[in-house]
Amino acid sequence: MQLKPPQARIIPHTSTVHGDTRIDNYFWMRERNNADVMRYLRDENSYTEMIMKPVEGLQQALYEEIVGRIKETDLTVPVRRDDYFYYTRTEKGKQYAIYCRKQGSLDAPEQVLLDGNLLAEGHGYSRVGVFSVSPDHRLLAYSLDVVGDEDYKIQVKDLTTGELLADEIPNTYYTLEWANDNRTFFYTTLDESRRPYKVFRHRLGVHKDELVYHETDARFSVHVSKTKSDAYILIAIDSAVTSEVRYLPAAEPEGAFRVVIPREHEVEYSIAHHEEWFYVVTNDGAKTFRMMRTPAANPGKQNWEEVIPARAGVTLEGAEAFRDHLVIYEREDGLPKIRIDDFRTGDSHYIEFPEPVYAASGGSNPEYNSKLFRFNYTSLVTPPSVFDYNMETRERELKKQYEVLGGYEPADYQSERIHATAPDGVKIPVSLVYRKGLKRDGTAPALMYGYGAYGHPSDPTFNSDRLCLLERGFVFAIAHVRGGGDLGKPWHDDGKLLKKKNTFYDFIACAELLIREGYTSAGRLAAIGGSAGGLLMGAVANMRPELFEVIVAKVPFVDVLNTMLDPTLPLTISEYEEWGNPEQKEFYDYIRSYSPYDNVEAKPYPKILATGGLNDPRVSYWEPAKWVAKLRALKTNDSLLLLKTNMDSGHFGASGRYERMKETAFDFAFILHALGLPPAAWRPLSVAAEQGE
Repeated sequence: MQLKPPQARIIPHTSTVHGDTRIDNYFWMRERNNADVMRYLRDENSYTEMIMKPVEGLQQALYEEIVGRIKETDLTVPVRRDDYFYYTRTEKGKQYAIYCRKQGSLDAPEQVLLDGNLLAEGHGYSRVGVFSVSPDHRLLAYSLDVVGDEDYKIQVKDLTTGELLADEIPNTYYTLEWANDNRTFFYTTLDESRRPYKVFRHRLGVHKDELVYHETDARFSVHVSKTKSDAYILIAIDSAVTSEVRYLPAAEPEGAFRVVIPREHEVEYSIAHHEEWFYVVTNDGAKTFRMMRTPAANPGKQNWEEVIPARAGVTLEGAEAFRDHLVIYEREDGLPKIRIDDFRTGDSHYIEFPEPVYAASGGSNPEYNSKLFRFNYTSLVTPPSVFDYNMETRERELKKQYEVLGGYEPADYQSERIHATAPDGVKIPVSLVYRKGLKRDGTAPALMYGYGAYGHPSDPTFNSDRLCLLERGFVFAIAHVRGGGDLGKPWHDDGKLLKKKNTFYDFIACAELLIREGYTSAGRLAAIGGSAGGLLMGAVANMRPELFEVIVAKVPFVDVLNTMLDPTLPLTISEYEEWGNPEQKEFYDYIRSYSPYDNVEAKPYPKILATGGLNDPRVSYWEPAKWVAKLRALKTNDSLLLLKTNMDSGHFGASGRYERMKETAFDFAFILHALGLPPAAWRPLSVAAEQGE
C-alpha cells in the first residue's frame, strides 16, 4: 500500500513590508495551542515512523554499533580544585551523568554530589545548567531544565548534610558565580524573548534578591563569570559585534560593579586578570584582535598599553592568566594555536601538536597557582585526548584518551585537507576523513557537514558515531565555509549580513570539488547541518537541488524572513547584527532573496529529513514544519520528505545519552536508505571482509 504523507491545511496569511506582499499559507502553525497544529506534527511523526519501518533493523544495528564503541561505564579526568578532585561518571544503562568528588586524593572515598538520573525521574527531558560549588566547597548551586526550553531553576544543596536549602530561583540561564563569602552568588534571568538581561545578587536565606544590573538594549545579553584569580566577579555584556565588561571584587559582594571599558559600537573585548592588571583581548584598532593591558585599580583606554599587536592572518581568540603564565588562544590558517607566555622571564612558546589538521582547546583549569595547563586535543582520526602540560618544563602528560571499543585503529583511516575555490576566488578549506583504500572513482557515498554562522568554527574533531558511516565506505567532509570562525574573525565577517550568500556559495563549491575530484558523485552525496547550518541546508536545496541526493536539516533556521520580522521571538533583535534587520529595505530584500522557506519553488528537490523540537526556544518548531509543508505542496518529484518533531525536547534534541544515540542512528539510517544503497551496503566493510565479500 502506498503511504500518503500528511497534507497541511492551507490558510493564507498576507503581509506587506516595503511594498512587497507575501502570502504565507502555513503561518497558522505558529499557534502552539491549536489542536490542529499538534495533530499535524503527530501525523508527520507517524508518517515518518511508517516510512522508516522497513529499515528498523538498520536503525537498531547502527544504534548497537554506536553504543558498542563507547565505554558505557566511564569517568572524566578529575579536576583538582584546592583539596578536592571533581569529576563526572557514567554507568552502563543509565542515561545521565553522576557528579562526584573526592577529598585529599583519588584514593579517597567518593562523594556523589548530584545524580542526573535521579533528577530526571518522571521527566521526558532533563538537563543540568549551572553546576557551581562554593569557594569553601560546602555548598552546591545547580540548575535544572526539565522541558527543553532552556528555562532553568536554581537550587542549592548542602554538601555536608545532603539537604536542599529553601533557596529556589526560577527563570534563570547558564551562568552563576559565588562571591568569596560563601553565602552570596550572582545569576542571570530571562526576559519574555528568552534573553538573559538581568543580573541579581542572591544571599542565602534571603527571600528577595537584589538587581545589580539590567541591560535594556535588546541586542545585548548578559553573563556572569569569575576570574581565575578568584579576585573579581565579571558581568560580560555582549551583542554580536559589541561588548562591555563590568567587575566587582569577589571579596566585596555588597559593592557596586564598575565598567572596565565603556562599550563602543563594533568594539569587542574580553578580559583576564593577573596581579595588578587586566589583560584585554580586543578588536579595537585591530581586525584580527590584539592584546592590551590596563591597571585593575583604574582600568580604561586612557591608560592601557599594547602587549601583543595585531597580526595579519592570525586571530587572537582569547586568553587566561595563571600566576606565572599567560595562555593565549590564536587561530592561524584555520588551525587553533596555544601560546604560553612566562610573566617572570618574558619567554614565549607554542604548544606543539603532532598532526597537520587537528582541534585543540583549553580544558578545565580552575587553579590560578598551577604550573600545569590542561588542554584537549583531537582530530578526525584521533579520539578526544586530555593532556596536562607543564608550562615551565614543556612536558606533557596524557591523562586520558577516550576509548573507542570494537578494535578501532587510527591507521586504518585517512584524513586530509583540500581546498575548493568559491565563485569570488576565495579558497575554502574542506577537511576529509575516510577509510584507507578509497577509490576516487565517484562511487563512494559521502556526507558533507556545514554550519557557517556566528563566527563559530567547525573544527575537525573525532566522533566515534561517525565510524558507522566510514565503516560503510563513506567519505565524511567538513566544509569550513565563511560565516564561521574557521579562519578567524574576517572569515566570519565575510559570511554574514549582506555577504551571507557567501556561506551558500562556499558550500556548493565544496560539494562540486568532492564530485570533481572523484571522492563521490551527486547521486551519492548527502549533506547535513543544524540550526544556522539548517539554514545552509535549506538554501543549497533551493539553489542547487541536483547537487545533493540527500539533505538532513536538524532544527533548521529556514523561516528567516518571518522570524527576523518578529521582534517578540527569542534571539530576533539580538541577531540583527548577524543577519540584518529586515525593517530596513536593503536587508529585507537580501534576506528575502535567500530565506529557504520563502524561496521554495515548483521543481525537483533532494530527499530531505527535517527535525524539530517542540520546546525549542532558538529555532521554533514551526520553522521545519512550515518548510516541509511548503515543500510537499510545491516540489515536482516524489522524493522522500520527512519531518520528525521531538515532542519532549528543545534545540539540542534528547537529553539522555542513549536517546541521543538513537537519534543519531535514525539520521544515519535515513541517509543510507535515502541514498538508495542496497542492504548489502548497510553492513560495515570489516564485516564484509570477514565474510570474504
